[in-house]
Amino acid sequence: MTSEHVDVLIVGAGISGIGAAAQLGMKLPDKAYLVLESRQASGGTWDLFRYPGIRSDSDMFTFGYKWHPWPSDQSLADGHMILDYLRTIAKEYGVEDKIRYGHKVTKADWDSDAQQWTVVAATDEGEKTFTANFLWSCSGYYDYDEGHQPVFPGVEDFEGTFIHPQFWPEDLDYGGKKVVVIGSGATAVTLVPAMADQVEHITMLQRTPTYVFSRPGRDPLAKGLGAALGLVPRFVPFKGLREKAGFEAIRWANIGVLVGSYKLARRRPKLVKKVIRDGVIEHLTARPGQPGLTKEEAIRYADEHFNPPYNPWDQRLCAVPDGDLFRAIRHGKASVVTDKIKRIVADGIELESGKKLDADIIISATGLKVRFFGGVEVHVDGKPVRVQDTMAYKGVLLSGVPNLAFTVGYTNASWTLKVDLVCEYVTNLLAEMAAHGYTEVVVERDPSVAASPFMDMEAGYLLRAQELMPRKGDRGPWQVRQSYLYDMKVLSADIRDSKELQFS
Repeated sequence: MTSEHVDVLIVGAGISGIGAAAQLGMKLPDKAYLVLESRQASGGTWDLFRYPGIRSDSDMFTFGYKWHPWPSDQSLADGHMILDYLRTIAKEYGVEDKIRYGHKVTKADWDSDAQQWTVVAATDEGEKTFTANFLWSCSGYYDYDEGHQPVFPGVEDFEGTFIHPQFWPEDLDYGGKKVVVIGSGATAVTLVPAMADQVEHITMLQRTPTYVFSRPGRDPLAKGLGAALGLVPRFVPFKGLREKAGFEAIRWANIGVLVGSYKLARRRPKLVKKVIRDGVIEHLTARPGQPGLTKEEAIRYADEHFNPPYNPWDQRLCAVPDGDLFRAIRHGKASVVTDKIKRIVADGIELESGKKLDADIIISATGLKVRFFGGVEVHVDGKPVRVQDTMAYKGVLLSGVPNLAFTVGYTNASWTLKVDLVCEYVTNLLAEMAAHGYTEVVVERDPSVAASPFMDMEAGYLLRAQELMPRKGDRGPWQVRQSYLYDMKVLSADIRDSKELQFS
């Protein structure tokens, strides 16, 4: 079996992989690279998910790459806009020509004698092998082939349509139907308002409430600067100096809001909880001449259905553009029920409270299933690597595994903020190795550093997968803080001063 050799092999052609490839091509143009993508299209999440209303739940001025400004004032963007943005960048930076579609990486083995990786990919034509000096995993951390699906008693008795939003049927007709969405996360709060105008009624059934807040769909600062600079919100890159300066101002304003609100929530959770609650009540209360709840009804509704038993940012908050979820509730097209499922029956869901929800369609928006490194079997000199036995160095490298980097974004902020920092770090690391003729870099775990879960947010999908991910440390470069400002400092430090890195 013949092998194709490159300097850098990137796994995954989603937002992380496209960003990595573009940055590698710009900063190290002499490095030969390929991107292996298991699916037949680029875009990752934004191509996979096709459910109604799919959109970002982070502002696009931080979710877009900092080196290629998001070209619109629309802050929470629709999925197709994000996909267009990514694919435009892939073409503009020459990444598209380096992507090998239908290549599902199954195994990667580092050979210390040869100083290279041998990577096996499954394709329609059979297995193909590649060799690479450096391996960069950009496949995210969830399973594209399978979502998290709890077992609901009686689901086999349901006579309607039961679906998981990760596998949305293209021909699903929900017009005039009674729909129940199980879940209360970002997918659920997106689906409900997107479907509300076409269904008979849609219900969001949740076991536990989530913090939901409204934010403008179009960024006020971007809108104002766009008007001042004579820009219009359309899909073209910002080319002039004024436009780029304006984008940086908008980007840092949004970073400030992200960082500030997160810190405030951790330090004064009761205050943030009150602010979110007051916003929910305001959005549920009827406007003059419009349908809605009375103030008293809105208070009761908020306290029953939007009042989680945990503090803000113990789990991820959900943003809804221009209060669209609350508007659907005010207009009577949508409702929220907080209860537990007793069993699913032929025509709906029986609840533990004794109530029943009639349904023609049940959507199980019950979350993701984590699969770190895309399920790739990693070996070093023929010995299997248990990822959970490694410790992450700066959230980028794995202890004991040479010439391998991985990209995992933030859980409490825009994913791509971390992507950009990782890209800068890895390209700087590769440049340092090239400058000194190094062929291997490895970081060895410090046995005195105490280990803890890589992601300590209390989200269900992360708690279920703690044993599938590497560890993080309790200090120094082994920490993973979920902090952009911290990572800016840590990942921009001079690589030559990193005593943990061993070059050869």
